[in-house]
Amino acid sequence: MGYDLSYEMVLQGAYGRALLQGIRTTLILFALAWCGAVLVGLLLAGLRTLPNRAVRIAVQALVEYQRNVPLLVHLLVWYFGIAAILPPVLAGLLNRSGAEFVCALIALSLYSGAYMSEDFRAGLRAIPAGQAEAARSLGLRTLPILRLVVLPQAARHALPPLVSQTLALYKNTSVAAAIGVADLMYCAREIQTETFRVFETFSIATLVYVVGSASIILAGQALERRFRAAPRTA
Repeated sequence: MGYDLSYEMVLQGAYGRALLQGIRTTLILFALAWCGAVLVGLLLAGLRTLPNRAVRIAVQALVEYQRNVPLLVHLLVWYFGIAAILPPVLAGLLNRSGAEFVCALIALSLYSGAYMSEDFRAGLRAIPAGQAEAARSLGLRTLPILRLVVLPQAARHALPPLVSQTLALYKNTSVAAAIGVADLMYCAREIQTETFRVFETFSIATLVYVVGSASIILAGQALERRFRAAPRTA
């Protein structure tokens, strides 16, 4: 007897609402983790430029640790390890705030931020030192130089790898289901367990990830075209 393909069961009622909630959780986790990763990446890249050798070595060690340990291990360390050694007050606050989501957010931000820091660092190194010196000779201070001169050019150089890291981060959110985050993959797994509609459930999840990934790629291509059309600083 052949398999009766039907999407009605997983798209309607409680299962359909669960899928929508899972998609919402995935998008929120991705958006917050991306913001965190960008901030971490910029901070680490900036610290790598400091003249203090001890700071540079410490930052490099952190980056290598994040990049050479699997993401799943980071998630488990934060959820089962770091959370277990917190003081009772902080542990209680973490549990009330949703420990699974918070730990996944921290792990994803640090993991992707370490990769982005190398992209930002490469973008900063591609800018001639004379750019900042010329801006300083015009009377600009450090922060305006970074905001108006250095960072816009660094972003142009770092954009292609940053788009790739953004795409990887979006797909890596699915790993958060391993510690109980009720994202799309977690909900899809629960639905297929209860309904036995494995193909229908995971094909819907696949479609959501494909649409999200394609949107990120198209947005990255649009930004690259805009940067190419923008006048470059001599």
